[in-house]
Amino acid sequence: MTGWLRGIPADDVCVGDVPPALEICSDRTSQRDRARNLEAVHTLKAMQTHVVLVHPEIHWNTGNAGRTCLAAGATLHLVEPLGFSLDERQVRRAGLDYWEHVDLRVWPGWDAFERELPSLGEPFFFSTKASRLFWDAQLGAKNDVVLIFGRETAGLPQEMLERHYDRLVSFPLHSPHVRSLNLSTSVALAVYEVLRQRR
Repeated sequence: MTGWLRGIPADDVCVGDVPPALEICSDRTSQRDRARNLEAVHTLKAMQTHVVLVHPEIHWNTGNAGRTCLAAGATLHLVEPLGFSLDERQVRRAGLDYWEHVDLRVWPGWDAFERELPSLGEPFFFSTKASRLFWDAQLGAKNDVVLIFGRETAGLPQEMLERHYDRLVSFPLHSPHVRSLNLSTSVALAVYEVLRQRR
């Protein structure tokens, strides 16, 4: 790897330590910038991002979401039942050779996950039924954040939406012909909005 991470020699920074919000730049970076951005690396590492897929149905989406989580330093939670087996080669293929490195946690059901939710961070539930847009939510304001997505064909259960209506967020959809965004696309947009807000 050539260049410096805001003045930090590449040899001194592990790949997993590099937050996507920081850029590679030349060795002319000042000592002050080097110190400030080294501090930013440790700060972003301390802020946890959790991505939760509730009853995902399509292996490709889960594999792609796992790759995004790994790239952004997020933890991926899968809430059973799943519409596929995690042993399927398609899941690993979608996650490419990154899949084995994904910080993955599988939960036997929503009740089990929900008991742990308060300890994980501030939750945001993504739904086309929400009136608040995701970029109007303070996704990066808290140290830890939990981004929760429903299954591809039906989204999050209605009962869950009603119970957490004040935590719902959505993506803008300008065409009436589009019901929703692809699940893995939604995960990527949300995760990187968190990182953008934390810059």
